[in-house]
Amino acid sequence: MLTVGITGPTGAGKTTALRAIEALGGAVFDCDAVYRELLGSSAPLLTAIDARFPGVVREGGLDRAALARRVFSDPAALDDLSAITHPYVAREVKERLERAGRAGCPIAAVDAIGLFESGLSAFCDVTVFVTAPESARAERIMARDGISLDDAMARIRSQNGDEYFRVRADHELVNSFSDSGEFYQSCLDFFRRLYHERA
Repeated sequence: MLTVGITGPTGAGKTTALRAIEALGGAVFDCDAVYRELLGSSAPLLTAIDARFPGVVREGGLDRAALARRVFSDPAALDDLSAITHPYVAREVKERLERAGRAGCPIAAVDAIGLFESGLSAFCDVTVFVTAPESARAERIMARDGISLDDAMARIRSQNGDEYFRVRADHELVNSFSDSGEFYQSCLDFFRRLYHERA
């Protein structure tokens, strides 16, 4: 099984790239989704988050908006949150990849903005960085999450810039298309070539 790590800043088009992998018969493991699942099933994870960010866990559940307000404006706090969550997510993703491989899946993608920081890149045969112009990313985030331009830009600026990803990833996919269908086709072509090169 070819395991592809997909990373890049928020709003760049990673979801479109992942849909292309699914269209090729691949399995996709979204680390944000895994994290959300763990928030509902892992009491030790919630306890660890609450110990560092008191008050964000209420009635046994995480107040994600309250946590976001604490971490998106404070890089040190975001680093602390990542240090807590990455080991839990990495362990779960590793187990899911192993199951996919045993099931005969031809290609799997690990979708993680913290692909390199978390150590998840070690599970991948190849890593791909998806990016797009900042203005386009801000527009997508505003439309997707129903937030203001200021909030969208705060999210963008809280993350690593393109150069961070560029020097670490094996490949770069630039989403400069005005039509999402064109980017999707570009991703299909890229991953099809990548799979055949590695097969």
